Amino acid sequence: MSDLTSGIGNDFDRRKFLSLVGKGVGLAALTTTSVAALLENVKAATKRIEHLSPVDAAADEDFWFEIQQAFSVTRGITNLNNGGVSPSPRIVTEAVARYLWEQEDATAYTMWAILEPQTETIRAGLADMFDCDPEEIAITRNASESLEILLMGMDLKSGDEILTTTQDYPRMLTTLRQREKREGLVLKTVKVPVPPKHLNEITEAFERGITPKTKLILISHVINLTGQILPVKAVCEMARAKGIEVIVDGAHSFAHFAFTQKDLGCDYFGTSLHKWLYAPKGTGLLYIKREKISKIWPLMAAGESQASDIRKFEEIGTHSAAPHLAIGEAILFHNGIGAKRKEARLRFLSRYWENKLNGLENVRFHTSFDENQSCGIGNVEIVNVDPGALGTYLMDKHKIFATPIVHDEFKGLRVTPNVYTTLKELDRFVDVMARVAKNGLPK
Repeated sequence: MSDLTSGIGNDFDRRKFLSLVGKGVGLAALTTTSVAALLENVKAATKRIEHLSPVDAAADEDFWFEIQQAFSVTRGITNLNNGGVSPSPRIVTEAVARYLWEQEDATAYTMWAILEPQTETIRAGLADMFDCDPEEIAITRNASESLEILLMGMDLKSGDEILTTTQDYPRMLTTLRQREKREGLVLKTVKVPVPPKHLNEITEAFERGITPKTKLILISHVINLTGQILPVKAVCEMARAKGIEVIVDGAHSFAHFAFTQKDLGCDYFGTSLHKWLYAPKGTGLLYIKREKISKIWPLMAAGESQASDIRKFEEIGTHSAAPHLAIGEAILFHNGIGAKRKEARLRFLSRYWENKLNGLENVRFHTSFDENQSCGIGNVEIVNVDPGALGTYLMDKHKIFATPIVHDEFKGLRVTPNVYTTLKELDRFVDVMARVAKNGLPK
């Protein structure tokens, strides 16, 4: 059986795609010769390895060579910072350009009457990926916007406590500190092990941090600093039993590894689509359980008639329709590879470089090797080497781009390869890191 199992791109059958999520969106893109050829290349490559398990397919370099050709990335730089924002495959970039040109023709009519209504197709495709009702999905500009809608939109009163971790994303901590300063809320943080031996250590840390005044928990599905996967479902269930709301920051999890809303058991979820889905830059997703929509205030005011409508969170004024519509091509590409194959490949790439450095003198990992605790993101430290200086050296001397991380509790280099990354590129990275671990940075 093929792993092209659901949603946009199922069997690459355009008729099924359009009937699944409504006519119109993607039609222009799918009928162009270049896009059809790119999708056929992926389809042919997938057919050759469909008999393999995702884990076995992850190591098939001939298959991944075909996937690598779908990107237009330079090979003059080895980009190991895909966690911040990822390059899109060519079909996505070309789709953005096509939609941009289309909306420039009688713009007020074309953009608002023709293109923007087609975002309902994209809403349905994203809901299919997350396995939820399309009326629970808002299309936003990024994870920050999605999460700020939730963090700023919940009714809380002075003295109410909000609980998160010391490793949460800085922008979200800033958001909560603003509410703390402005409204008298109380932000509390707990530490989680780096890395933990067992996931229940994280659940227990959250539970210990709860007091009778705790009204809200913010939990990252994946900690951006280390790639640590958190036990979201266990925390959601624990909090729900105590009457506490939970917001899930999925900025680094959606389309990174395979899961659905039911796997998380969450009521609120926000993510960026320009990271692991490879969608256009400035696209995000907000999920709110349907019965919860009316209680969340939008960041920008919406009419009373929209009180229970997920679209009230999309009222941001005039904006280009092109990035939203080109999400469709990103979903096509994602489903073309197969979510489980993609997860297995991302984990394979991480373990490839991690295993080569693991055990070397002066090398320390801040990421668990347990597949339930990490996937495509790793954090490694070379003892007594400043991460900033290491990052500068890697880029200046070897054109290897990675992310220095300096936190109060640890420091290291965040490394995030992607499906277009080659093993030769990772070998070069490992060779340089091994020399630095042995000899230090060159003077």
